[in-house]
Amino acid sequence: MQIQLSNVNKMKKIPKDRAGRLQVRLEDLQQKHEILMARKSKDTEVVQERVPVKEEKQTEASKSLLSNSKVYDPLTILMDWISDQHLRKIEIQEEREGSEKPQCAKENYTLDNCMKLLPMVTGQFQWMPFVDPKLHMSVIQFIYWSLRQIDTGSQDASMTATMERLAEVILKGAVQKGSMQKWTKKSTRSKPNPAHFFKSSSMPLRFLSTLVVLRTAKRMNYLTQAFRSLCVDLKTDEGKILFLQYRCVPIILSHLTISKKCLLFIALNALVEMAMNNDKSPAVDDENQLNSANGSNLASDCSFTVYLKIFLEDCSNERFFHTFAALLQNRELDISILERICFILQKLSEIKSNKNMFELFALRQMIEGLLRIEHPQQFRVTISAEAILHNLGVAND
Repeated sequence: MQIQLSNVNKMKKIPKDRAGRLQVRLEDLQQKHEILMARKSKDTEVVQERVPVKEEKQTEASKSLLSNSKVYDPLTILMDWISDQHLRKIEIQEEREGSEKPQCAKENYTLDNCMKLLPMVTGQFQWMPFVDPKLHMSVIQFIYWSLRQIDTGSQDASMTATMERLAEVILKGAVQKGSMQKWTKKSTRSKPNPAHFFKSSSMPLRFLSTLVVLRTAKRMNYLTQAFRSLCVDLKTDEGKILFLQYRCVPIILSHLTISKKCLLFIALNALVEMAMNNDKSPAVDDENQLNSANGSNLASDCSFTVYLKIFLEDCSNERFFHTFAALLQNRELDISILERICFILQKLSEIKSNKNMFELFALRQMIEGLLRIEHPQQFRVTISAEAILHNLGVAND
């Protein structure tokens, strides 16, 4: 019995020992859990302390950018200098010498420098929100005249990507990336406003941005938005002045092709707006701007005389007549498009020196062919066609 009792006591001891070891293990785990929770809370506090420091660094960075943005002051002066005294003069000289001037005749260093600078300037758009909006015009103007030196039809892959990125950022506006989205409510005062170009409230900046989009964009929805904005601006005297100042006719002609039928109507509307009468008389300052844009002295009669004279001179070249002759060769054009083509040609036929252009591109024969077509809605085309033949001195039987 004593032996059995001792064995039972030993058996009772074993669970007690196990329970004691488990209790010790539990206490150790509880202490470890408390230590981990304490460390986790400390790490959270450290992260919370670091966030304001990061925001302060971003604010300081933005302040440094604002102070360093003063470098754009002399830079934009240089851009204006190059645009007005070099790039613009090259464009005007080439238009006077003939639109069929071979590409190799351009000064190679000008073309090479434009192709080198455009990607760099495009990359700087992310900092435009930090730059004084007054300086945006100089940057866009430099981009525009640089684009006029580049043949958009023959480009390498990198330049094509630059054109697409340029069109998108100008159309949608430039927003500083990265830190702007991470700023908290405490730092809202230092947030830079987005830099608007195509949607700018300033007509000169908006107008020039529209021309850059027309020069660089490939997507039809971008081009449609740009042409609609252009037509709205051309209803004003200021818009017409800007159109002549930046010599926009070649840009419009580049989109007057049969392959872009969806753009034909709205692109022709831009030319029609320039050719339409306007009863308002321009201000003296506007006339001075027109004179400087065209490089000739004009009589200050009325807005119609001032705008139309320069516009028709810009259109009186072989490229313009060749483009319109190519359009008229397509017999499937809508009546609305034919009306606009004939209206513009009617205005050009009033210039006696353009008679040779009508004969050179067989436009007179095409106009006579339009009179032989019977269509119930063709009365406007008929009126313009008869006026063209009358101005050309051709008897209409």
